[in-house]
Amino acid sequence: MIFQDKTVIITGGSEGCGAAAARLFADAGANLMLVARGKRKLEAIAEELRDKTRVEIFPMDVADTGACGDVFKKAKFEFGRVDILVNNAGYHQRGRFETVSAEDHAAMVDVNLRAPIMMTRIALPYLREAGGGAIINVGSLAGWQPLPDQVTYSATKSGLRTFTYALFEELRDTDIKVAIVSPGPLDTGFIMSNLDVVADLTMSQPISTAEEVAQAVLDLCGNRQREIAMPKVTAALSRFFMLFPWLKRILLPVFEAKGRRVKARLQSEAKRQQ
Repeated sequence: MIFQDKTVIITGGSEGCGAAAARLFADAGANLMLVARGKRKLEAIAEELRDKTRVEIFPMDVADTGACGDVFKKAKFEFGRVDILVNNAGYHQRGRFETVSAEDHAAMVDVNLRAPIMMTRIALPYLREAGGGAIINVGSLAGWQPLPDQVTYSATKSGLRTFTYALFEELRDTDIKVAIVSPGPLDTGFIMSNLDVVADLTMSQPISTAEEVAQAVLDLCGNRQREIAMPKVTAALSRFFMLFPWLKRILLPVFEAKGRRVKARLQSEAKRQQ
């Protein structure tokens, strides 16, 4: 897909995978509408990229359905069109199910599942008007292989994946592409700043970068794939455990022990850098 002069809306666009995707789209000549709650971080990434392309920001909470519509109105006003939506914003409160507050469970459902559905529903008429486009959702391998201490998060990412596949089929004969990228653990603040509460099983797997996820987002805009899962070894392991859950229970202590070693090493490195 050629991105020159296309308009891309990215939620969670101020840092992590969203900011990495913004940089790649900017390099490819796309206009950017970056959405996130924090205005200061949005302004920083916008200032970084304005030498390359046109960038507008929209500070908001994606759980605010009314504001979601305003994002598209502003993008159309500023750039004349909307071509791509990247549903990247996410929220994760780790912990045993009963220890996580009802408000945090609700927030995970709102941000990780309800918001992408609403943003997508609002986006479709704009993409049709532009002659086609793409909607790329950022999921998680937690949506493939549900994890303890991540009960609601896993449920929302599984729901997002199912939503993506169902809508892909519904729009198969149109010029609108729907796809999802499903990463495992990421080298971003989303995980690295909360290592104490990240599941040991999660950290037993290879760690991907925000840039790798961003490249997958761009690739999905133009290829025929419905999903890119990464890293490949973790995706293969998730598929295997879905088929043989009893084997997962047997091997779980081995992976958890490895994850604890990885966490200890990363925490030690972080202390040395302070």
